[in-house]
Amino acid sequence: MDSATNACLRNPACYTQTGSDTILPWVGRAARAAAAAHAAQRVLEAADVARIEYLLVECAKKAHFKINEREYGEGKSPDDAECMRQVGKDKAGDPIPRQAELGRMKHERAFKCVQQEILRLFPENISIEPRYGPNGKPGGYSLTNRWTGSMKPDVVTHATGQPGQVQCVYDFKFPCMKSRKENPRSDPDTQDQMTLYKKLGGHCNPAIVTPQLGIIRD
Repeated sequence: MDSATNACLRNPACYTQTGSDTILPWVGRAARAAAAAHAAQRVLEAADVARIEYLLVECAKKAHFKINEREYGEGKSPDDAECMRQVGKDKAGDPIPRQAELGRMKHERAFKCVQQEILRLFPENISIEPRYGPNGKPGGYSLTNRWTGSMKPDVVTHATGQPGQVQCVYDFKFPCMKSRKENPRSDPDTQDQMTLYKKLGGHCNPAIVTPQLGIIRD
């Protein structure tokens, strides 16, 4: 026992008495501070995660419906030929199919929905398109502004105010081709993405969110 603690224990004015337990003041303060820190960095409860996932699916459905309605008319959607129709070229000169253009539009609409419907409920536990990169520790990742070797999920839930403490990772997918609507995980690029997102850790496997099938994870 150090001299300061020993002196305090000999001085009744230095501690408080509750029942038969003597409580040193700095121990109480430290416990309260630890409890406050734990509460400040808490992860979402299962019920909150379930609510967020429900709302993510609703955002995907709304984005899918609104963009299809705007581009093709009420109740209509593109067929496979329309999905593959070339609408331009990227900077590398590669063709841009219509399905990629539609996917971009639907992502933008879905992100607005997340901001309006989910961020307002959980402002400290949701991040849209955070970018993570290697942090120098074996298998470690943290927030970064560097593009090389990084990854950028669509939506991440995390500890309160701590985007680096990942809880769950989600990616919106808006399949256009009939076969992909039925099995969105058949896309090799999607499989690679989910494998990469697993490196971020968290409390659940990475998931994709589609308007047709909702939340899909391993």
